[in-house]
Formats: sequence, C-alpha cells, structure tokens
Amino acid sequence: MTSWDFFALSAVLLLGVPHGGLDGAIARRNGWPQGLIPWFLFHLSYIFLGTAVALFWWFFPLAGLIGFLFISALHFGASDTADVKAMEPSILPWIAHGGLVCIAIPNLQPTLVEPIFTLLAGANNAELLMSYLAILFIPWSLSLLAYMIFTYKRRQYRKPLINLIVQLILVTLLPPLISFSLYFCFWHSKGHLLRLWRSLAISERRRNLTEAAIYTLMAWLTMGFVFYYFQAAFSETVIKVIFIGLAALTLPHMLLVDYADRRNNMGKK
Repeated sequence: MTSWDFFALSAVLLLGVPHGGLDGAIARRNGWPQGLIPWFLFHLSYIFLGTAVALFWWFFPLAGLIGFLFISALHFGASDTADVKAMEPSILPWIAHGGLVCIAIPNLQPTLVEPIFTLLAGANNAELLMSYLAILFIPWSLSLLAYMIFTYKRRQYRKPLINLIVQLILVTLLPPLISFSLYFCFWHSKGHLLRLWRSLAISERRRNLTEAAIYTLMAWLTMGFVFYYFQAAFSETVIKVIFIGLAALTLPHMLLVDYADRRNNMGKK
C-alpha cells in the first residue's frame, strides 16, 4: 500500500465516515419517539446491527464482502440520484450509478483490486469474486449505455450522468483506493450531508450537529481501538478496519436513509 493509498483511506475515515453522524436526526423525523429510553434503544439497535455485520464478515469473509458490495451498490445508486425530481423513478439510473464501486472499479483496475479483496476475503475467494464481477461488467456496461440514451428525454438525470462519467474517468486513471476515496468523500458523503442539512429545521441543527460530532468521534475511537489490537501487518490492518467498519456502519445507515426516510417521504406525496 502506497502513501497515497494510506492518505486516501485516512480521508475515508476522517471525511467520509462523519456523513452518517446525522442518522439520529433521520430516525427522529421518521417517528422515533423522544426521550432517554428511546434514545438508548436507538443507539443499542444501531450498535447491534453494526456489530452483527462485523462478526458476520469475520466468520464468513466471502459472504461479508459480497454483502458489503451489494448494499453499497443499493445505497450509492439511491444516493447519487436522490436530488433528481422525477415523476416516475426509474431503476436504470440506480443500476448504472450503483455499479460504479462494486463492478466498474474491480473490472477497470483488476490487478490492483484483487490484492485488496485477498486481504478482505482470502486469495481463493478473491479470485472467485473477481470472476463473477467480470461477468457482471458487460450487462452493467449495457445499462450505462442505456442510461445515456435514457437521459436524452429525461434531462433531469443529465447532471448525475455527467458526474458518473467523470467518476469513471477517475476510476480508469487512478488507483482504486484513491478513486473510491474521492467518490466516497466528495460525491457521496458531501451530497448526503448537504441534502440532510438543508432539510433540517434551523432549531434542530445545533442539536444534530453536536450529535454528529459525538457519533463521529465514537466511530473514530472504535476503529482506532480495533486497529491497535489487530495482530496483522499494517496494510492488512488498515484495509480491514476501514472496509469492515464501513460495512458495519452502512447497513443501519442504509436502512434509515434508503428505507425508512424514503418510505416516509413517499408517504407525504
């Protein structure tokens, strides 16, 4: 792992992870009751789900990595098109955007991605997973082509499409950890934070900002604790802590943002 890779993963931890710090605000506006006991129950549920994901990956690394790629595709695809105002939402943009991280990066940078997968799931599992992702690359590429044609009439999707093309150029030119970090920090996390911040009442922002700072600090300390006690080579430890930690945080975050919040917003229409 190069020094640039290390800086990229540090950016994911320092700049990307905080975007989930406002999940408490999402839970409250979706009907989570007020009070001390509900507050504890929310956090216990969040921690339980995250811990369950980390333990599942630890005992079943291939299934854990596949699950992480799958839920990331669902979450990123939904997030990248969240600002689009469409009367009839289409699954095509979701597929095109969702495939950036889990399909495009492994196929456009296979020699650099496979060693990362090896650290996360073992050599045999990494080789097997890469072969399956290679099969998915052709249908995903066709979906991207169809998405380009789709935007001819659906002009509201043109900005997300341009963003996706720029990201694909970066994926082609840069090492995978760096291109992933740029996408995660400056597209995904930034977009989520801005959307949520604009939707919060001014009277709620101070409380939510304080919560976000506390949650972020707790996530950093937890990952730092795991890193300190993880008995492995430095590169392996950094990659495992970052990506298993992301998987642990993504599942409860996705359930709130892409299920509860989306369902609530659709119910108001």
